[in-house]
Amino acid sequence: MQNYLEFEKGLAEIDGKAQELRALDSSGKGINANSEAAALEKKSKQLLKDLYEDLSPWRKCQVARHALRPHTVDYIEELFTEFTILAGDRNFSDDKAVVGGLARLNDRTVMIIGHEKGHDTNSRLFRNFGMARPEGYRKAIRLMDMANRFKIPIITLVDTPGAFPGKGAEERGQAEAIARTTEKCLNVNVPLVSVIIGEGGSGGAVAFATANKVIMLEHSIYSVISPEGCASILWKDPEKMREAAEALKLTAQNLLDLKVIDRIVSEPIGGAHRNKKETINAVGGVLDNILSDLEKLSPKQLIKDRREKFLLVGSTGIF
Repeated sequence: MQNYLEFEKGLAEIDGKAQELRALDSSGKGINANSEAAALEKKSKQLLKDLYEDLSPWRKCQVARHALRPHTVDYIEELFTEFTILAGDRNFSDDKAVVGGLARLNDRTVMIIGHEKGHDTNSRLFRNFGMARPEGYRKAIRLMDMANRFKIPIITLVDTPGAFPGKGAEERGQAEAIARTTEKCLNVNVPLVSVIIGEGGSGGAVAFATANKVIMLEHSIYSVISPEGCASILWKDPEKMREAAEALKLTAQNLLDLKVIDRIVSEPIGGAHRNKKETINAVGGVLDNILSDLEKLSPKQLIKDRREKFLLVGSTGIF
């Protein structure tokens, strides 16, 4: 069942009418509504294309947060083989908001680390909505150390509204855990590629995205703060999230212009959730090509390029 966003209400009405006509046509009551249904479906496809041709930043936020958008576990199941999950930080517990382990991408062994939001109410609660705690970041550090030791390329999948801000997380050193993970990303001597597949929120995302190459899906977002949070701070009004989304320059297109990211992966018309397999395979192809290029570089060059990349962030203006 299709889950329509707020700005897709007109599309939902047309699709609903087309489905009703199809049902009448197949009811066996002698009603021929096939041609009318086909006309409505054609109209729906055109409207979908028109809607997604020029999405505003706020609408991109809605698409990036879509409940049916493919998450880390979807990428692992579809794109990788021989996945072996590695759990726990060897200190406190296993954070279910972070999934990691060894896998194969085509004929290449890789280390996968990613945020996982969950796909329904129960799994979202289990995964803490993709908001990692300190033990999640420390698990990531452990897996990066392992990859570094055995010369295994690292792929991170970013999809989080931000690190978990709870009292327990702060008591266990949330800020330090994020900083240590960012530091570890800068110091590993193997190729590190990050893909922002949905939301990239604040330091919780940066800790996984301090990579040699940062890729974003076409309708994903990456920002220091959510539009709602920004609006609450600047205007004391969370309803001004549309203006905040525009000002934050959080879309893939904005960030490519600002040289924060390196590449955009196109999504199917209507967003990644409308054709998960196509989206995931497109990401896989890009990852394979990028890793092939990065594997030609020496460990020293990988570290040098990674550090220089992030030292230059902010040097390109927005005007």
